[in-house]
Amino acid sequence: MSIVVLIPARMASTRLPGKPLADIAGRPMIVRVAERAVAAAVGRVVVATDTAAIRDAVEAAGYEAVMTGMEHQSGSDRIHEALRAIDPDGAVETVVNLQGDLPTVEPEAVRRVLAPFDDPRCDIATLCVDIREEAERTNPNVVKLVGTETSPTRLRALYFTRATAPWGEGPLFHHVGLYAYRREALERFVALGPSPLERREKLEQLRALEAGMRIDAEIVDTVPLGVDAPDDLERARAHYAGTTGAFA
Repeated sequence: MSIVVLIPARMASTRLPGKPLADIAGRPMIVRVAERAVAAAVGRVVVATDTAAIRDAVEAAGYEAVMTGMEHQSGSDRIHEALRAIDPDGAVETVVNLQGDLPTVEPEAVRRVLAPFDDPRCDIATLCVDIREEAERTNPNVVKLVGTETSPTRLRALYFTRATAPWGEGPLFHHVGLYAYRREALERFVALGPSPLERREKLEQLRALEAGMRIDAEIVDTVPLGVDAPDDLERARAHYAGTTGAFA
């Protein structure tokens, strides 16, 4: 497969203004994410942004960036525009969507998200983690993946929800918002527009399921730290301090 990792990034965070350029161990957060993506060694890595300051910071660190429009409401729309800009001839077959606020994501996770594509029926691939903390089972900020097991390390997604589901005894799975798309699946996905369940749960991936697309999830061991608020940023900084600047 010809693969590109696209990292959408914008400055519109209200809880943490200027988030992509927040310093983590001497480098902007968006650069730390690019470092992790490059370390995964799965293909070309490009940051997709609507902000010149983000592009400049990425390029100053030696990585690639592309400018996109400011009107996009989702990361998938932004990476779709970026893909067409960097690959107008359609050579890229597979697109990884890596969020720009995951500075501690393990390179192995970026590699693992591609594993479900060994099944040609899979349109979109993602990750999930077995929930071990009791509080996470009822936390609406922890998105649960409801799926059926296709192998000891993989689920076929049936639904995503903020509720506690499924009911009864057994594992619950925390969805990790890292995606890989077959190119034609991404093209179809962005053309669909928001779906009713997507709007209700505020979960974009439900659009694909409502349209009959197949999403498979590889089961991994850890959830990467998403930086949404100042305390998350401090945790990310502590992580890099504890690892003496890994991937620097």
